[in-house]
Amino acid sequence: MPNSKNSFSCRAFAVGPSTEVSVKELDGLLSLLAEKKRKMEQEEAETNMKILLDFLHCLRKQKLEELKEVQTDLQYIKEDVSAVERHRIELYRVKERYSVKLQMLLDDPMAATGFPTSSDKHNNGLSSNVHGTQGVAVSESFQNKKSEVKGQGSSQGIQRKDTFNGSDSQNVLGQSGLAVARKRRVHAQFNDLQECYLQKRRRGAGQLPKPEERDGSGVNREGYHAGLEDFQNVLTTFTRYSRLRVIAELRHGDLFHSANIVSSIEFDRDDELFATAGVSRRIKVFEFSTVVNEPADVHCPVVEMSTRSKLSCLSWNKYNKSHIASSDYEGIVTVWDVTTRQSVMEYEEHEKRAWSVDFSRTEPSMLVSGSDDCKVKVWCTKQEASVLNIDMKANICCVKYNPGSSIYVAVGSADHHIHYYDLRNISAPVHVFSGHSKAVSYVKFLSTNELASASTDSTLRLWDVNENCAVRTFKGHTNEKNFVGLTVNSEYIACGSETNEVFVYHKAISKPAAWHRFGSSEVDDSDDDAASHFISAVCWKSDSPTMLTANSQGTIKVLVLAA
Repeated sequence: MPNSKNSFSCRAFAVGPSTEVSVKELDGLLSLLAEKKRKMEQEEAETNMKILLDFLHCLRKQKLEELKEVQTDLQYIKEDVSAVERHRIELYRVKERYSVKLQMLLDDPMAATGFPTSSDKHNNGLSSNVHGTQGVAVSESFQNKKSEVKGQGSSQGIQRKDTFNGSDSQNVLGQSGLAVARKRRVHAQFNDLQECYLQKRRRGAGQLPKPEERDGSGVNREGYHAGLEDFQNVLTTFTRYSRLRVIAELRHGDLFHSANIVSSIEFDRDDELFATAGVSRRIKVFEFSTVVNEPADVHCPVVEMSTRSKLSCLSWNKYNKSHIASSDYEGIVTVWDVTTRQSVMEYEEHEKRAWSVDFSRTEPSMLVSGSDDCKVKVWCTKQEASVLNIDMKANICCVKYNPGSSIYVAVGSADHHIHYYDLRNISAPVHVFSGHSKAVSYVKFLSTNELASASTDSTLRLWDVNENCAVRTFKGHTNEKNFVGLTVNSEYIACGSETNEVFVYHKAISKPAAWHRFGSSEVDDSDDDAASHFISAVCWKSDSPTMLTANSQGTIKVLVLAA
């Protein structure tokens, strides 16, 4: 027998215009619908409350974690403020002690020449007893001279104090102005500096404060954490410079030729010589000190070597000062001897244009090259054929040895990636660094674990090859189609721009620290031509604030970072 409730429901929903339904049945139907509605509303309300409660729990958990992080950060800041205040107080004390000593010398100039010794006094006593009345005259004469000397000394002391106070006040004013400028730089990049401080401080949180040590000023730095000291170094180096100043300009015979783009500038092992190469098919070697210290209408190279093809890259041997390698548009890699001006070795295995070549720092007979034929080749100056060959899927734009090892090589490719290889096993890279959105044009090592890359996506990136991770992205320059150069030292990264400017970044800050625009006064160009000029090569002079830069007109400038 069918269920009466179900049959009622079926009948109720089957009611049509011609169906007669009693009032009682309609009341039952309305009650059922109302109950169903209340149940659905209750379930929906419970679901909504559950979702809301889950959201609030998640939000509470997140905010508690943020609060914990903020409280931890505040504790770090509190500890560091105390450490820095102690350090500053001790600096003041040291300064006060030096000031007191200096003031004593200024007040008593005779103190600087020394006091009479006991033997001098004894001899004077004997002399006065022997000579009798003559001793009295000598004594009076001595007293008169002493008075004169004292008077002269006093006036000299006043003059010296005035001179000191004048120069001191000038120094104070100068230092005050520099301090204000450096504070402005801090506030301009506050967010990046804050991120850098917290990153370094959190990373070093587990380390104990440094044991008692003294800095260069002789001040005790007890209580300094490693993270704080690292950040202080960053802050000091970052705020030290704010602009690039031209200290010399290299003028050479190719200035008014159309084919004068300098593709590569490289210093030799000792930073005494530098070489330039490009589309002029010539390698020119200049003496750096002559270019800087002896301004001339035209600077002549000390060595010049002609090549068959346009040149793309240079690399000095880090051990043999006279050897330099070049790569060219025909795919030839050549090792030159600059003393004889002759090629030592020529490697012709690449099938297309070779963009990059690099000598190993730790194994000076080894070098690596990359080409448009999608191959990376490793060479030895003791052999005529390549030692290793890595066949990749895309054009190779740049190659670079790790400065601490001859077995690790970074390869920048047109596939937007950096492939990091261990040459002992070339079947696959150790790691592929991804992040650029266009071809990677340059790779350079700041240290054994820090790798910088440049791309035509108008960014530079810093990577950690030990942790296999991205560290920072740098933006500010423009680079969409040309090779504009990349150079690094231990703290700074510099590159060119298609706006005819050079940009310098501190490795801990994502925005430019300084920049310099090349003028177009050297050549009489139209505005359209001037707008098309770009920086084509850059090179730091080791770890100094000095760098060489060249633009597409062939103008080469020596720039230095300045306050």
